[in-house]
Amino acid sequence: MSRRLAGSPDASLIGPLVVLVAASLFGLNGVLARAAYALGMVPLTFVVWRAAVGAVGVAIVGGWLRRRGGPAVALAGVPRRERLALGLAVVMGSTVNLAIFFAFERIPIALALLCFYMYPAMVAAVGVATGLEPLDRVRGVALGLSLAGMIGVVAGGAPTVGSALDILGIVGALGAAASQTAFVVVSRAGYRSVPTEQAMGLILGGSAVLSAGLAFAVGAAGGLALPVLAPELLPLLVFTGLACATIPSLLFLTGIRLIGGTRTGILMLIEPVVGVALAAALLAEAVTPLQVVGGLAILVAAALLTRAGTREAAAAEARADEAVAALRVPGGP
Repeated sequence: MSRRLAGSPDASLIGPLVVLVAASLFGLNGVLARAAYALGMVPLTFVVWRAAVGAVGVAIVGGWLRRRGGPAVALAGVPRRERLALGLAVVMGSTVNLAIFFAFERIPIALALLCFYMYPAMVAAVGVATGLEPLDRVRGVALGLSLAGMIGVVAGGAPTVGSALDILGIVGALGAAASQTAFVVVSRAGYRSVPTEQAMGLILGGSAVLSAGLAFAVGAAGGLALPVLAPELLPLLVFTGLACATIPSLLFLTGIRLIGGTRTGILMLIEPVVGVALAAALLAEAVTPLQVVGGLAILVAAALLTRAGTREAAAAEARADEAVAALRVPGGP
């Protein structure tokens, strides 16, 4: 479907719309998690159900695509290094969800999302530290903005940050950002031979299995059956898994194919805006002016880093194409 749209004159309009819908659906996670918590769920069991439903949804879509000629690979035939990278992505995907939904329980959704969106700066910092990316003026400004914004976001909630509960929530949100950083770094080229839909299903399914195992380990397994016993909870979890995991993940992938990584990455910054607005409207969570300024600084930094990274990737690809062209035999294919 995305290939047909990419070649149509309406792709420039449909692509951004697809990404904005994906970002908006991801932005629902915070308020839906709070609704589930109010009905007796805890973050750990909520993550299990969300990931499991999301994995089933992706599997259904993946099966439909394969019947229409879509690609699939046998994991046994995937190089060992790629299998290890995919396994790490599964673990990081699990810790991202566990940490951010833990944060949603303990601190305002706005604070959790703005802390989480430190991850583009963390990705850039890893690139600089490993020598994969230069510390140029754009990255320097973006990293400085991110740090200043983080200080503003946390300081803006200073009247409530004095308790251990709030500190743990902030640590959870920043831990989610760190896990997302590792996920992005390993996913850049870690398992290229695995189709995206297949990898996504494995990551969501693996997250459900790992989280369920943790629930059994800490004695919280009894809570996994709660949705079966509470008729009002099961529809909420099914909706969350499909609307906040399956659908936005696939729309996000479609958006990248239609309009590219740069515009997709920038448009995805609508996610925290939607999450903050919904928390304010539905949960009466206030955002201080200092947190607004800090959040804007973090989002601007993320946009700068996204554009800088994509420009360099495009330049590297162009240089590679020129090198290949120079090696071609005159008159050859």
